Amino acid sequence: MSECTHDCSSCGENCASRQNPGSMLEKPHELSEIRRVIGVVSGKGGVGKSMVTSLLAVLANRAGMSTAILDADITGPSIPRAFGLHGQATADEMGMYPLRTKTGIRVMSVNLLLQNETDPVVWRGPVIAGCVKQFWTDVIWGKTDLMFIDMPPGTGDVPLTVFQSVPLDGIIIVTSPQELVSMVVEKAVKMAKLMNIPVLGLVENFSYFQCPDCGGQHAIYGESHVEETAKRLEIPTVAKLPIDPKLAAACDAGTIELFEGTWLNGLFDTIL
Repeated sequence: MSECTHDCSSCGENCASRQNPGSMLEKPHELSEIRRVIGVVSGKGGVGKSMVTSLLAVLANRAGMSTAILDADITGPSIPRAFGLHGQATADEMGMYPLRTKTGIRVMSVNLLLQNETDPVVWRGPVIAGCVKQFWTDVIWGKTDLMFIDMPPGTGDVPLTVFQSVPLDGIIIVTSPQELVSMVVEKAVKMAKLMNIPVLGLVENFSYFQCPDCGGQHAIYGESHVEETAKRLEIPTVAKLPIDPKLAAACDAGTIELFEGTWLNGLFDTIL
């Protein structure tokens, strides 16, 4: 068989690309074997998407699964900080290698490639999208049971690139209690439906504050409408994360792997 020119009109082979000529899915590195891939998305920034990604990865790792995080938030990477990763990723003629956290979670982020982790990434959209695609195709992830992709907010170049290039098994949408956010959640849901990606669950961050004295729950940012939103948009699972200073401090200190809490357990069960 001659080298593929990707021009099916002049080819008689019955290959996978010919059977599905509209597919834009990319294969991972030949030394990667990734069983399931879950995207974590949000319609707007600042709702705690990276924290939810980190917590879910920790739960998977605690369950004995080989776990990885692909940090697709190129201009605002925060995954390395949450896990206390400050080294640089390495590469050779075979490909790039992710760093491992203290408990063995594999991570690739643009911050692990920069000379200084505070250097800004001043790239245009297509270059950013190409970098994310390379994290999928050029990184040697090895045998991975569950990969989480931490996406940038919105419905722009990078989410579109991931939805088209990576065989996602589903997405988790992260939001907060404000009414405006329910509108941007709907945008994310509609994008997923356009791309035929199942929405596995909805996480409401900053949902409540639990008083350490009386134990009561207080809706600091207003009453939650997440169940109503999930029902209207036919999202099967809902989880609520509290305003917890200890959780925020763990992210800042790079000790997210030590967190204690059951808020996402039900959602994690639906991913498996």
